[in-house]
Amino acid sequence: MKFLKIILLNLLLLTFCFGSSFEEDSSKLMTRSFNKKQVVLDELLNKYKDDARFETLLKYMLKGDLYYTKEDKRLVVLLKKVEYSYFTQDLLTGKNLEKKEKYDFKKIKINNKLRSVIKAALAQINLFSTNKDKRYSAAKNILSNLEKEDEVLINKALQIEKVVSVKELLLESKINLIALYSTNLEQRVEAVKKLGSYMSSRTFETLKNIENSLDEKILKDEAKKALGTIKHKKSFYGVIQELFFGLSLGSVLLLAAIGLAITFGVMKVINMAHGELIMIGAYTTYTIQQLMPNLIEYSVIIAIPVAFVVSGLVGVLIERLVIRHLYGRPLETLLATFGISLILQQLVRSIYSPLNQEVKTPSWMSGALEINSSLFLTYNRLYIIIFALIVFFGVLFVMKKTSLGLKVRAVSQNRTIARAMGIKSSYIDALTFGIGSGIAGIAGVALSQLTNVGPNLGQAYIVDSFMVVVFGGVGNLWGTLIAAFSLGEINKFMEPVAGAVLAKVIILVFIILFIQKRPRGLFPQKGRDAED
Repeated sequence: MKFLKIILLNLLLLTFCFGSSFEEDSSKLMTRSFNKKQVVLDELLNKYKDDARFETLLKYMLKGDLYYTKEDKRLVVLLKKVEYSYFTQDLLTGKNLEKKEKYDFKKIKINNKLRSVIKAALAQINLFSTNKDKRYSAAKNILSNLEKEDEVLINKALQIEKVVSVKELLLESKINLIALYSTNLEQRVEAVKKLGSYMSSRTFETLKNIENSLDEKILKDEAKKALGTIKHKKSFYGVIQELFFGLSLGSVLLLAAIGLAITFGVMKVINMAHGELIMIGAYTTYTIQQLMPNLIEYSVIIAIPVAFVVSGLVGVLIERLVIRHLYGRPLETLLATFGISLILQQLVRSIYSPLNQEVKTPSWMSGALEINSSLFLTYNRLYIIIFALIVFFGVLFVMKKTSLGLKVRAVSQNRTIARAMGIKSSYIDALTFGIGSGIAGIAGVALSQLTNVGPNLGQAYIVDSFMVVVFGGVGNLWGTLIAAFSLGEINKFMEPVAGAVLAKVIILVFIILFIQKRPRGLFPQKGRDAED
């Protein structure tokens, strides 16, 4: 009997050797015998480990969604089922098929043994893939779900792996296995010592298990030492992570406050509708995504100039229709712009509905930069920090080095003399207000990548924006930069201790007390403007 089995297996191997296509070879899975299915899978792994169709087959087979049609014996994957109707896709062509009844299909069933074979095959495919990202992901997956049986696979991969990051994960897996399962005490102690240089949750779990086990005292003591080292490192990187979050919050505050630093700081206009100009920028991004659903990857880049123009034009309209009649009357300006902010909110509710809208994040802004197991820098926040600095230095350049910036400063410092010098002050006022409003629109684009877009979006940032401008020194852009990052950092470090609301209250009280001592902020204006 045994001899007959060997002959049959060899015949099957020969069949595979001379098989002509993936279609023919994979069709051999349409059998009831689990043993035959295992042989077929082994041979498919040898022949098609670099074929994406084989990986798809394994994934759907593992999920129990691999079927074949009774009519023409075609392998299909189940995409969706609605009661007795099945929506499927051809495994070989990837083409969606017409809806059919469940009785038209037969499932490729698997048992626990086959499930393990499939998991091992998937791990092997990914771990020996030519794509380094796939290998990295596979090595990470092995470390997270480490089992004693993985030792052979890990050793085999370590022999050929060249990429440092992947090799490091494999090495960590190997050391974990030695620390847990080696029969040599000396080797285990050495492995536990080495684990102190890693910070993954798997290593932490291994060390905790050893510390709480009935192992030798020397082993438990070394595990305790290694855990102490890891905790110390984790707290250090935790501080860096909080600093990063503080910087990203500071960047958002900076973007929201730069526009206000121009309209309030330079023009002395208390614009309570500034938050709504930020909201318009965010809704512009949402509208672009709705109009161009196939260009989500570029929507944020397209939205930046469009939001600047849209919010800028709204700002110019507000200035021409309302604010220009109220220069020199700050209280009336405040009330008028507060009324405008309510009108803009209601307008948005009428057009888009009062519900929050979701703005999709492009794939290049998704995910995180992994420095190590304890430090992740999310790409969207990283890009916003860079973007905020670019906007800041762009505005600084315009205000300090261009003719327009010179005229703005001249009008804001002495309107009468500026007019006598031939500068059209009303034109400069409108243009300056438009630039400040346009920058608020750009801030809205950035905010749309961090939170949902809604009619009340701007309200959440108007108070913070005023705090940043006042704290930094009215009219001083460098002061705005320092104040935004300082408040962002203070806020992030206080939140875990005092809670989000109390942290904001404490910061507000701190700024009120600070202004009592230094009414002109951190960086007071100098020159004629400071004498007003």
